[in-house]
Amino acid sequence: MSDMTNTQFFRVADEQHIEVSDILNTVCKALTEKGYNPINQVVGYIMSGDPTYITSHNNARSLIMKVERDELVEELLKNYISVKGL
Repeated sequence: MSDMTNTQFFRVADEQHIEVSDILNTVCKALTEKGYNPINQVVGYIMSGDPTYITSHNNARSLIMKVERDELVEELLKNYISVKGL
C-alpha cells in the first residue's frame, strides 16, 4: 500500500502554444476551403463572439476560441500597420 501521508504530484503537459497569426491563417484557409468569405466570417465572429461564424472544418472553430477576440483584433491591426509601413 502506498504512503498516504505524502502529497502526490500530478503534472499535465503544457498545451502547445500556437501563434495568433498561425491560428488566423488556419481559420482563413478552412473557411475558404468550405466556400466562405473569410473576412466576413472572422469579422462576424469578432463582433459577436458567436463561434458558429467559424467552420469546424480542420478544427478551425476550436482553434479560434483559444484566442481572445481582442488578441485577434490586435494581430490584424499589427499586420495592417506593418503592411502599410506606418
